[in-house]
Amino acid sequence: MAKFTGKKKKETPGLNMGSMSDIIFMLLFFFMTITTMRESSLYVTIKVPKATEVIKLEKKSLVSYINIGTPMAGDMQKKYGTDSRIQLNDQISEVSDIPLYVESELQARDEVDRPFVTMAIKADKDTKMGLVSDVKQELRNSGAFKIFYNAAKGERK
Repeated sequence: MAKFTGKKKKETPGLNMGSMSDIIFMLLFFFMTITTMRESSLYVTIKVPKATEVIKLEKKSLVSYINIGTPMAGDMQKKYGTDSRIQLNDQISEVSDIPLYVESELQARDEVDRPFVTMAIKADKDTKMGLVSDVKQELRNSGAFKIFYNAAKGERK
């Protein structure tokens, strides 16, 4: 017959870490595929104005942004002052730099997509309209006729 031995002290089994690496890599690949990289850093502060007639853009990959607002507090305000400034890509620019910016943005796109490129003006609500109209006029002179103004959805009064 079989002989029973006395009760042994039971130990808790260790965690199986074999599938942990699979889970970590699945999460890593998931977040790598769904995140988008920021195209440029923002050097001007923008409080987007509210509008009642807001339409979403269909293809955001064909949009080039022109940011207009007051420089960020700190070093940027010491360097550029507190008046509204234009930011093209990662640098503060002047109105005269817009044709070169439009040309570089068009050259960066495929030739098929160039007619559909939209220039989006993202201006602070306190920016003077004279600067915005100067930007708009320079865009027209450089051949960028599709202009989009960024705004947040507001309520009709």
